[in-house]
Formats: sequence, structure tokens, C-alpha cells
Amino acid sequence: MRRGKEIAQGSHASMEFLASQIRQRLNENANISIDLNTDETAWLSKGMAKVCLQVNSEQDLLDYHESALRHGLKSFLITDSGRTEFAGTPTLTACAIGPAGASRIDAVTGELPLY
Repeated sequence: MRRGKEIAQGSHASMEFLASQIRQRLNENANISIDLNTDETAWLSKGMAKVCLQVNSEQDLLDYHESALRHGLKSFLITDSGRTEFAGTPTLTACAIGPAGASRIDAVTGELPLY
């Protein structure tokens, strides 16, 4: 991926915990009220830390996502539509895990290198 595309995909992933709740409420034609857990509230109010890590394949991305879910963490996969890259093929490009405490996320991703 181009660097700008990488940044955009990571940005999508980092906000998906909020965007998914908003989309659901909009689809239900409901008033938008978002229930944030303690970790989400802390993340939003204390600086929104993000750590970018690297995996070696789309399958690795999926495996880490599934591992996060098994560990009781929220995890969000981002699929690019393929309109500007990937020859028109929808492709998994990013995953956001959390918000949650660093030690909980490190239990899943601790061995991954920084990107």
C-alpha cells in the first residue's frame, strides 16, 4: 500500500469502535447515544494512544484479530474496497484492538514489531 493509504486505513481502524456504534444507531433511525466502557472513556479523555504494529500477511492480521476476540478484547478489521489499490479486490488492511489497557493488548500482540 502507498504510505497515505496505510495511514488512512489505520485511522479507520482506530475509530471503528465509535463509528460502528454510530452506524448501528443511524441504521435503526435511533437517537445517537453511545455507551462507552471505562477503557474507551479513558482512551478518549487521556490522549488516544495508538501503537502501529506490523504483521506479515492478511492471514496474520485475521489471526491476531481472532486472538484478541478470544482474549475478550474489542477488535475491528478494516477491509479496503479495492477502488484505488488491490486491483479492485476487497482486502483486509488494518485491525484495531481496544481500547483497553496496554497489558491486555500486549498479551495478544506483544511479540509483533513496531511498524
